[in-house]
Amino acid sequence: MHRPEPPSPRAAPSPVPPPATPVSTLLVANRGEIARRVLRTCRVLGIATVAVHADTPAEAAAAHVAEADTAVRLPVPDGAGPAAAYLDPRALVDAARTAGADAVHPGYGFLSESADLARAVTDAGLTWVGPPPDAIAAMSSKTRAKDLAHRAGVPVAAALAPDDVTADHLPVLVKAAAGGGGRGMRVVRDLVDLPGAAASARAEAAAAFGDPTVFCEPYVDHGRHVEVQILADAHGTVWVVGERDCSVQRRHQKVIEEAPAPGLPDPLRTRLHEAARDMARAIGYTGAGTAEFLVPVRDDGPGDPVFLEMNTRLQVEHPVTECVTGLDLVEWQIRVAEGEPLPDSGPPAPRGHAIEVRLYAEDPRRDWRPRTGVLRSFDVPGVTAAFTPLTAPGVRLDSGVEPGDTVGADFDPMLAKVIAYGRDRRDALRRLSAALATARIHGVGTNRDLLVRALRHPAFTDADHSDPARRARLTTGYLTGDRLTALAQPLADTDTAHLAALAASLSATEAARTRTPVPTGIPADWRNLPAHPRTRSYVRAGDGGAPVTASYRSVRGTHVPERADVRVLSAAPDLVVLEVDGLRRPFTVHRYDGDPDVHVDSPQGSVTLTPVDPLPAPEAAVDPGALPAPMPGTVTAVDVAVGEKVRAGQTLLRLEAMKMEHRVTAPAAGAVRELPVATGQRVPAGAPLAVLDYQDHEGTDT
Repeated sequence: MHRPEPPSPRAAPSPVPPPATPVSTLLVANRGEIARRVLRTCRVLGIATVAVHADTPAEAAAAHVAEADTAVRLPVPDGAGPAAAYLDPRALVDAARTAGADAVHPGYGFLSESADLARAVTDAGLTWVGPPPDAIAAMSSKTRAKDLAHRAGVPVAAALAPDDVTADHLPVLVKAAAGGGGRGMRVVRDLVDLPGAAASARAEAAAAFGDPTVFCEPYVDHGRHVEVQILADAHGTVWVVGERDCSVQRRHQKVIEEAPAPGLPDPLRTRLHEAARDMARAIGYTGAGTAEFLVPVRDDGPGDPVFLEMNTRLQVEHPVTECVTGLDLVEWQIRVAEGEPLPDSGPPAPRGHAIEVRLYAEDPRRDWRPRTGVLRSFDVPGVTAAFTPLTAPGVRLDSGVEPGDTVGADFDPMLAKVIAYGRDRRDALRRLSAALATARIHGVGTNRDLLVRALRHPAFTDADHSDPARRARLTTGYLTGDRLTALAQPLADTDTAHLAALAASLSATEAARTRTPVPTGIPADWRNLPAHPRTRSYVRAGDGGAPVTASYRSVRGTHVPERADVRVLSAAPDLVVLEVDGLRRPFTVHRYDGDPDVHVDSPQGSVTLTPVDPLPAPEAAVDPGALPAPMPGTVTAVDVAVGEKVRAGQTLLRLEAMKMEHRVTAPAAGAVRELPVATGQRVPAGAPLAVLDYQDHEGTDT
């Protein structure tokens, strides 16, 4: 890590302001949540909209397609998944021409940082709502961006080729030269692990960005990830629109972001702002962009920041900046692209505080694998706005899905962003954690409970504390090790799960009453004498098969739980109210056609229960050595051969799903008997990937 000598590179020439070119029809070269975000601003501005979608039934039915004025199908290359349809610049330009669009907005992800797409759009005579192609190209490689930053006087960390790393450099972060989102990154602490980590990062980078180039940089275990939002016009004005803290990450993927960055000393804040402005001016930047920095953290305060990269696009976390400034960044992207200058008065000063969380479809109990399925219900209470800056304290929801949508494995697992804006950080934090804790999300497992626990943990709440040592607890290592394990535990504890099972059982009994014809005045299920207790068993979703039971007796129309500390105050098909140790506790119960699970929500947390069939049908025999696909995906590499002996934990093959690489490893030592899949093959969940013959403890085959 080094600070460069004060350089004197020639600043980029002042841009020649383009003629004013009003946008009348805009094509969004993206999908999901960001497409809906751009469409919303276009509606406000009176701009006609065009959506694009992969030529599949699921994508044709997506929410962003329905919300646009018109839509164009994108062909899916043979043998590829639907995500590949969004990666062809020529197809996107052809779609714009077909629909009569005169402008293209790339969103983020896919080709949003593609100089080729930007050139194709401008060469076609269309307005590109983004920075100039040359600026994108200058920042598209993180190694080239570091060199430019060094020459512009911005402090940077050294970039090393993997072959040049020595023990003195450790630990290092292997990093994809292109793209972002945590993909193509691996932490290496031992040189022996470097070749494998580099190979894995190259494969993931190639799959996600089409570029396998990787490099290494010093890894900082305790640092803060702070990024600066810039907005520049074609007349030479560069605005610094505040900064954001994005330190709460898991596997280098941002999870929680906030603005302004809490507890940041004013001199450091000013230094970061100036460095971002210098970078923008050095490359002749226009439009919205973000300069990212890593700030080492010590007990006595922050160290010297280093430049990481520049994102030449809108960031996923842009809503927190919008909330504290009142700016619509998408609107300003369009206005700048039309040739409008930024006001001389400068950007609005930040007011209040905003925090955003990313809600992912993933399973914390299975190594955070992406989850797929039908989203039965998705309701966040207290939402006051969607896809638009908040003008008063409240909760904003930017979602890429709607209830009834099928969450597949072809795209990023983020379902939505939930943003809270408050008078101060404590106000925003309280609003956000309450909205998440009481949200009704059924059908697809998420990281919701992790988010609530993380927001309420002292290490997070103390991030703006006056004591530097307490502030220093919030770093990029916040969600690692034992703390991650603890924070990932369900909000609903074991006792709440058993009470939820009781509520589910009672609601089923009450639902049966409404369907059963009985004589007038006599409740169904009525018994004059005490009956044997009824016991229903469930399995809690994601709990590894641990049973959850409920026992109660029904006498003369009332229900009496076997637990002495529990009373039934009321019971209905959708709401059961219990009294537990003198405290009233309501449980809402939800069932959906075609879904065997019962979803029970309460102030103590949500529980999903699968009824246990007392007389299960016999299951077909399964080869004990078969390793099924944990999710739908594409086989990106097969690392072993038939007949090869493997050790426990050895990688057998790699599966790409939701734009991330997932390794399939040997659960025990043995030999590979079968490999029924090949590289490039798409497989459904449960498909056999490999069959092993395991060895017993003496080393003989079993």
